[in-house]
Amino acid sequence: MFTGVDASSRIGPHSLPLTRIKKIMKSSAGGNVSDAKMMISVEAPIVLSKVCELFIEELTRRSWTAAAAQGKRKTLLHDDVAVAVNDTDNFDFLVGMVSRGGRRRGAEEDSDGVITHL
Repeated sequence: MFTGVDASSRIGPHSLPLTRIKKIMKSSAGGNVSDAKMMISVEAPIVLSKVCELFIEELTRRSWTAAAAQGKRKTLLHDDVAVAVNDTDNFDFLVGMVSRGGRRRGAEEDSDGVITHL
C-alpha cells in the first residue's frame, strides 16, 4: 500500500488512490483536467484500480523471476523489468518504454514521480 497518499482518496480495500485514477481518466479525454466536463461512473475507477493492481502484480512477478535467474539478488532493477517485458508477448506495447539501458530521454515526471509525457 502506498504510504505518501492521502487516505481520503481511497474507498474500500484499493491500493491505488481513486482520485488519482479519476484525474488520469479525465486528462486522457483531452484538454485541461479542470475544463473537463466528463462524468465517470462510480464503478469505473474501482475496476480500473483492480486492473492496474493485477497488471503491476504480473509485471512484478515476471521481473522477480528475471532477477532470480541472475542470482541471489533481493532488489529489482530496471533491467529486470526490461527482461520481463521483452520475454512476454503480452507486454509488447511496453518494449519502447522500458528499453534496456535506462529511462528514455524526454520523459517528464510529475510531483509523484509518475512519467506523464514521453
